[in-house]
Amino acid sequence: MFTDYVHPGMLRVLDRLDDTPAFVVSVLDEVLVQNDAARALLGDASALEGLDRSGIYRWFVYPDEERRRYPESAHARHSRVHVASLRAAYGALGDASRAGEIVRELLARSPEFAELWAVHEVRRRFELHKVLIHPELGEIEVDCQALFTEDESQALVVLTAAPGSEAASKLELIRVLGTQRV
Repeated sequence: MFTDYVHPGMLRVLDRLDDTPAFVVSVLDEVLVQNDAARALLGDASALEGLDRSGIYRWFVYPDEERRRYPESAHARHSRVHVASLRAAYGALGDASRAGEIVRELLARSPEFAELWAVHEVRRRFELHKVLIHPELGEIEVDCQALFTEDESQALVVLTAAPGSEAASKLELIRVLGTQRV
């Protein structure tokens, strides 16, 4: 069953990260909490409910909305990583879990998911470097660091850019303006 519980240690670290986008996610890619910089860069995940809370689910069910944040050249890789991550969660949590519910829904709704699910790839991984597309500022190259809880049920994800880079300037602008339109 889904819970909004966030490991206290993760919250303490997140509370100290006010100048860089950071958020805590579950094994199902459900944003549990995010800071203001992450909301400004990626959107506010707090209003999402049900299966829509899972970024994996949204990737396959709402591809036009979810995939616009990434260059098209990265879509196939992201699809494989999402499926492999879900398979790892499914293996740990079982068919009767929320992971099982997501798998059943995606098998029924997404031929792309079904094809990738049949490959049986298992892993939980965050890209070390990725390109995000902001609707007003365009491409932003970020490095992605993930800090896991001891049981690996949650990860604190921190997105940074090289100091002095164009991406760092864009992240600063997004942080200053917040969720206002640029």
